Amino acid sequence: MIVFAVGCHPDDIEFMMGGTLLHLRDRGCSLHYLNIANGSCGTAGYDKAEIIRIRREEGRRASESLGAVYHESLVDDLDVYFARPLLDKVAAILRRVQPDVVLTLSLEDYMEDHMAAARLAVTAAFIRGMRNFETDPPTPPYQKDVALYHALPYGLRDMMRREILPEFFVDVSGVIDRKIDLLARHESQRDWLDKSQGLDSYLLAMREMTKTVGVHSGRFEYAEGWRRHSALGYAASDTDPLRALLGGLCEPPAAP
Repeated sequence: MIVFAVGCHPDDIEFMMGGTLLHLRDRGCSLHYLNIANGSCGTAGYDKAEIIRIRREEGRRASESLGAVYHESLVDDLDVYFARPLLDKVAAILRRVQPDVVLTLSLEDYMEDHMAAARLAVTAAFIRGMRNFETDPPTPPYQKDVALYHALPYGLRDMMRREILPEFFVDVSGVIDRKIDLLARHESQRDWLDKSQGLDSYLLAMREMTKTVGVHSGRFEYAEGWRRHSALGYAASDTDPLRALLGGLCEPPAAP
């Protein structure tokens, strides 16, 4: 089973998907890792070339720790637009990976970059088999079912403060320390997130957010939440491979 995690900036995958990916790795899945943007604006102290280099290395280390195939970022921060040139590049990567499962960001989020990244991942999967859609670089289309899942937005709300509730939860209580270790690879973000978003500790913030999702589940101490994308255009039937793979670690919200 091939799983393709598509985030926007280095550390997005670890924040909102890391625990689920650790479980999938433990179950023998082949993991692939792409952040569309290179993290060029995620700093208060480095010049552009230096922060891109730093964040690339942090992402590579996190990907290696996760046991995932690392794919290079494609554009600078805030250059993530749902537009043909970037879609051509994302679609080429997806065609090479040929995933069974795509995990990506929420289509409703506090940040435009995140939402555009999610749309790019969704559309790249939709056009995977279209022979007349030319990618950059040219990559042959393929025909295979794929299931898409959206993580919760950072902060668990959209930009209008509306709470985003998941369809189901993944219990990450048993891997929370490993998830923290993954996120800690993005060391450059400690000072930046403190200055830009008032976080005392990005590791503590992630733990508390994951704990809040666990409370919302009514079942788990720590959890990640997911929503499943429509199967229309992606699979011949309404399959749910993520829940099939994770079994009892995946549950809907507990009844009130």
